[in-house]
Amino acid sequence: MELREDDIRKHYPAATALLNGFEHAPRIAKAVESAIERSPGVSTGRRFRSTTPGLVTRRTVRADGIHLVERIEASDDGDALVSPPQATTQQAIRRAIAIALAVAESYAEQTPLADLKRANLAGDLPAARKTEFSELLTAEALITSHTFGNALAYLMSSHLGETTVDIGEIEEVLTDNGQLALHGALWELDQTLAKHAPDDAHLIAATSAYAEQLMDKAALRAQSAGHLAPFQNAAWHIEADDLTIRGFEPASKAKSTTLTMTFKKPNEVVGNHIAKYQAMKLAKMVMAYDFDRRLNPFAELGGFIFTFMGDGKPGTGKTTLIQMMAGLINDYCQNAGYPFRYQNLSTDNIDSYQGKSGQNAKAFIHTIIDPSVIGFGTIDDIDQLAGKRGDRQSSAGQLEITAVLMESFAGANTVVRGNCTFGMFSNYPENVDDALRQRAGARFLVDGPQTREDYIDILHLLMGRNHDIPLGEHEAYAAQEIKKAVAASFESHSRPHEEALLQVYERIQGQIGQMDTIAKMGAYLKAIQQADERFTGRAIKNITDAVKVRAMDFELPDEWMEKPDLFLFRDYDIKKAMIEDLRQPITVEMVMQEINRYADSEFRYADKSDEVAIENAIRQMGRMEEAKRRYLEGKDQGANP
Repeated sequence: MELREDDIRKHYPAATALLNGFEHAPRIAKAVESAIERSPGVSTGRRFRSTTPGLVTRRTVRADGIHLVERIEASDDGDALVSPPQATTQQAIRRAIAIALAVAESYAEQTPLADLKRANLAGDLPAARKTEFSELLTAEALITSHTFGNALAYLMSSHLGETTVDIGEIEEVLTDNGQLALHGALWELDQTLAKHAPDDAHLIAATSAYAEQLMDKAALRAQSAGHLAPFQNAAWHIEADDLTIRGFEPASKAKSTTLTMTFKKPNEVVGNHIAKYQAMKLAKMVMAYDFDRRLNPFAELGGFIFTFMGDGKPGTGKTTLIQMMAGLINDYCQNAGYPFRYQNLSTDNIDSYQGKSGQNAKAFIHTIIDPSVIGFGTIDDIDQLAGKRGDRQSSAGQLEITAVLMESFAGANTVVRGNCTFGMFSNYPENVDDALRQRAGARFLVDGPQTREDYIDILHLLMGRNHDIPLGEHEAYAAQEIKKAVAASFESHSRPHEEALLQVYERIQGQIGQMDTIAKMGAYLKAIQQADERFTGRAIKNITDAVKVRAMDFELPDEWMEKPDLFLFRDYDIKKAMIEDLRQPITVEMVMQEINRYADSEFRYADKSDEVAIENAIRQMGRMEEAKRRYLEGKDQGANP
C-alpha cells in the first residue's frame, strides 16, 4: 500500500521536537562517562539508592536532556555553520522518525491497538484485555524501532564514503511502547555519535552503522513476539524516497554495479553449444522477474536455474561464457531500465582472520540476491575458493566459504525468487566438495571447440580483420547455428558418454528393455546409485529441474527484450500466461537425456577424483619407499665407516 506523504509529514513537528531535545533515563545501556578532571580526594558523588521496599534493586539514573541537533553540529570542530553532511544527517533522522511513526500508526489502525489505546486513555480498558494490550504495545515498539532503523539506513546509504566505524553492540532497545522505543533509540544514537563521530565522515558512518544494528536487534526480538502478522504480511511504499517497508526485511537502494568487463557476443563463443544455449536462455529468463510480486514466473512454473556449474579443461571458454552472459543481462537491463548487479567471488575474499572469509562470502550472496535488482554472481575457479571438507590442505577460510555457499544455495532459508542466478566454474570440479557440487542445479560441460568447423571458426574469429588471408571453402560460423548444434548435442546424450555409466545403462536395458516408463527409469536411477553412492535424492531433484528447463526449451523472442512493453513491463499474471503458452510437453527422451547428462558429469567427477587420489597415494608410497632406501643406506654406511 502507498504511505501517503501527508501521513508522514504530519509527524514532522513531533520528529523535530525529538531532535531538538527530550529527557530519557537509560534502562539497559550505560551512559558515556564524561571525562571531567577533579582534584585528588574530591568525591564524585554517590548514586542515589532508594530505601522504599521493592524499589531497592531498580536502577535510578538521572534523566539527561538529549539534544541530537547539538550533538550532530558538534562534529565540525567548532564551525559556526552547519555542513552539508550534518544537514543531511538531521534531515534523514527526522524523516526516519516520521516514517516510523506513520507506519506504527497504520499498524495500530489495522489492529485492535488503536481502540485499546483510546480505552486505556479514557480509563475503561477491560482487565481481560490488558495482556493483549501489552503484547500489542510490544509489537508496536518493535515495528517502530525496526522501521526507524530501516528508513535511516536507507536514507543514509547514498551518502556513505570509505570511512567505516565499529560501534560495538547496541543495548537500549526498549519494547514497552513505540514512543519509549524511539526515545531509547535516539538516546543511544546520541551516545554513539558522542563516542564515534569526531568529524563529518565519521558522523555519516556512525549513524548508518547504528541504524543497521538497530534493525538487526529489532528483527531478532521480533522472532519471539506476537501480533506481528499484519506488519510482516504488508508492504508500505513511500514514493518520494522510493522506499518500500516490507516487514522486518531490510530495504536497500536498487543500485547497479559499475561493470568494467569486456563483453562477448554469442557468436564470439565457439563450441560449447549446450552451455552457450542455456546461458542465453537463462539471461532472458532472469529478465522475466516481476519487481512488484518479487517472483519470476519461471521460478513458479519450474525451469529456472538458480545455480549451475560449468566445468572443462583450461582454455575451453569458461571466462568467455561469463563475459557473454553478463553482457547479455547488462544490455537487457539497460534497455528495460532495471538495476543490474554482477559480482565475482575471488581469492581476495579469503581472509586470514577467523570468520572474515565467511562474512565476505555472505556479503557476496546478499549483494546478488537483493530482490530489488537483477543479479548475476560467479565463483570462478571454485575449487581454489571453497575447501573440500576432510582435505587437510583446505584452509579455515576456504571451509568457511564452503559452508556459506552450501547454506545459501540450498539451505533451509534459501528462497528462489528468480531475480538472480549463480554460476560456479572450475577446471577441476573433482576437487569441489561433493555436497556443494550437488547444489549446482544445472551442469554445463565447457569443452570448447570440438569439430574441424569449430577450429576454423575460432581461428577466423581471433585473427581479426587486419589480414588478407582468404577464408577458403568454409561458411563462417555456420556450425555455430545454435538450434541445430544444440539439438545434436542433446541427441548425443540419449546414451551415456562415460564408460562406467554406459556399462550400467546397457546392463539395465538388457534386463528391463527400453526405458520408457517412470518405473523403468526409476530402476535405472537406482542402478546408478548402486554404482555411485553419491548419486542421492538431490541428484534426482537436479535432474527433474533440468527436465523442467527442457520443457521451457524455447527462447523468449528478442523483440520482448528490445521492446519492454511487450513482455517485461506486463502484469505478473499476464507474463506467466504468455510463458505457459510457449511451454512444451515433457517426453521420455528429454528425461533420459537429462539423466545421462547429469550422471555423466557425476561419473566424470568421480573418476577424476578417484584417479587423482590414486596418483597421490602412489606418489606418497614412492616417496616413503625412497626415504626407506636412503635411510637404510645411511644406516649401513654408519655401521661400516
